[in-house]
Amino acid sequence: MVNTTDFIKRLEHLLQYYGLSASSFADKINVQRSSISHLLSGRNKPSLDLVLKVVNVFPDVNLYWLLNGKGSFPSDAEKATTHTTSPPVPKAALEESPVKALPKSKKTIEKIIIFYSDGSFEAYNN
Repeated sequence: MVNTTDFIKRLEHLLQYYGLSASSFADKINVQRSSISHLLSGRNKPSLDLVLKVVNVFPDVNLYWLLNGKGSFPSDAEKATTHTTSPPVPKAALEESPVKALPKSKKTIEKIIIFYSDGSFEAYNN
């Protein structure tokens, strides 16, 4: 469960970091200004829609940090580009099955979400 008071502090940190007022922030993420005002005053709790809009509009915002305060802000840019290495493929295996080029696709990856067994996750935006 998200602690609303802590969430509001992190949201205020975002506003300060990006140099935005509450109304300009609302306009940027395409929500009503009153929604942000009510959220910052503690009247309302954050909706899933609002959280997802923040993460989509501001790629530096780590979803797990925004919700739980764990992780980092701004997100480490290197995390998004870090790849795990696989064991080397024997040369004989490469010679037996040549890699065929796949036709170019017009599809692009927009977002990758990795779920961990401890319930945490990381989201990477293109």
